[in-house]
Amino acid sequence: MKPFSYARASSPAEAAAMASRVQGARFIAGGTNLLDLMKLEIETPAHLIDVNHLGLDTIAATDDGGLRIGAMVRNTALAADKRVRRDYAVLTRAIVSGASGQLRNKATTGGNLLQRTRCPYFYDPNLPCNKRTPGSGCGAIGGFSRQLGVIGTSDACIATYPGDMAVALRVLDAVVETVKPDGTTRAIPIADFHRLWGDTPHIETALEPGELITAVTLPKPLGGKHVYHKVRDRSSYAFALVSVAAVLQKDGTGRIAFGGVAPKPWRVEEADSLLPKGARAVVSRAFADARPTDENKFKITLAERTLAGVLADARS
Repeated sequence: MKPFSYARASSPAEAAAMASRVQGARFIAGGTNLLDLMKLEIETPAHLIDVNHLGLDTIAATDDGGLRIGAMVRNTALAADKRVRRDYAVLTRAIVSGASGQLRNKATTGGNLLQRTRCPYFYDPNLPCNKRTPGSGCGAIGGFSRQLGVIGTSDACIATYPGDMAVALRVLDAVVETVKPDGTTRAIPIADFHRLWGDTPHIETALEPGELITAVTLPKPLGGKHVYHKVRDRSSYAFALVSVAAVLQKDGTGRIAFGGVAPKPWRVEEADSLLPKGARAVVSRAFADARPTDENKFKITLAERTLAGVLADARS
């Protein structure tokens, strides 16, 4: 691990301003992803800004009947909150399907959104990776790609976004609140927060340099049955091959988002309208532009079968 300096900010705006003044600065909260990347020297921040003590660790009701979740709320606390369990159960189910209990005790809401891909080519500095070193090429293209993306990828990168929580947030239409280095704030719909790779896969989110996540807001509850189903190679501490987040109503309508298949939580709103026609119709629309490799084309079939199981469970 390379040397770095460290500081604590006294407010979100100060943290953002500090980050903008130091080239290569990073925010640190739970550190469950960043510290691993630093040990491997994939991330080499010159300066770490501790944002654990900024009062961003509460969950509060909003005026329109939703919830505002502070960026420093730990995953365990968020999943266990009685309002989340009652009204946003898909979020609880997604969180507890990820990582381990020890990691969920440390991981934060904001940090979870920012976790980086687990593509093996990204994690090996001896192999080419456009996310790690722009312009070096993508070793995964033509290489081992079983766990990688089938849609939303590009000729520069086929890595996937690895998280579970964000897939549930996508089906709920959450909004990410931030503060910029100049002190101004903005609200980013979760649909726009994670970027498709395109020609710049090293730019993973809509955040500007120094911009800090302060909260995630959920709209008023959707009702219906909430399901999160994750298919993986082993039953615990593994990332999704395919996951499905669903909010389903009694009349057969609902919302669907997929994880493990794209650079971002994958939801195609037009596909939601096809739910009454069944899983095949939804997946055919949601994955209409898929570009799988020979090794991972099974993911499209797996997505259909996983969704079919979710729909069957919802009817039971």
